[in-house]
Amino acid sequence: MSEENVRTEEFSVNGEDLLGKIKEIIHEGNIRRIIIKKKDGGTVMEIPMTLGVVGALIAPQLAAIGAIAALVTEATVVVEKAEE
Repeated sequence: MSEENVRTEEFSVNGEDLLGKIKEIIHEGNIRRIIIKKKDGGTVMEIPMTLGVVGALIAPQLAAIGAIAALVTEATVVVEKAEE
């Protein structure tokens, strides 16, 4: 069994750019989890990304992110990436 290293990246985005940033991150691939946090640091949503979660399966999460974007003025997106 190979041991998997996880790298974390954080991005600060305003509410109107949140959905676009999430889509961009998903298209990059090799993502384990996406966490959306409010300005005060509280977690709003966590999206585990498993192999094969694409297309229509991610659509409900994207709709929820769109609703979150309408409610927050500033958010932090935390991305966990798997490194081999």
